[in-house]
Amino acid sequence: METSQPTKVTVQAVIQAPVEKVWRYWTEPDHITKWNQASEDWHAPRAENDLRVGGKFLTRMEAKDGSMGFDFGGVYDVVNRHEAIGYTMEDGRRVDIAFVDQGNETKVVETFDAESSNPVEFQQAGWQAIMDNFKAYTEQN
Repeated sequence: METSQPTKVTVQAVIQAPVEKVWRYWTEPDHITKWNQASEDWHAPRAENDLRVGGKFLTRMEAKDGSMGFDFGGVYDVVNRHEAIGYTMEDGRRVDIAFVDQGNETKVVETFDAESSNPVEFQQAGWQAIMDNFKAYTEQN
């Protein structure tokens, strides 16, 4: 029996900030709600984060006009402070994030299993837009 592996998609950014700050802004709910959206017409009004192996997270993502919204969540499989986070989304797909300390800057590399409903390019563009928002928010605050 043949099993197909999910398509892996990678997005990344180099943030002009030390890894301690990058980690804090990536993981603390007060910061997550400020950067976790793919476009200006969306926002994340609520975030919860139990950052430990077996812990759960949830971010509420909504269109600002109230026309739609969804909960994005999962369970942590890997939490290595200032180095790596891995989690499984509610639909079973995996996400791995590496935080590469480069002194006064930090490279963040996020790899996720693509879903089958939307084109891979569309998914990559959306996740990269969120990564770019994270970079801008972290560098400006």
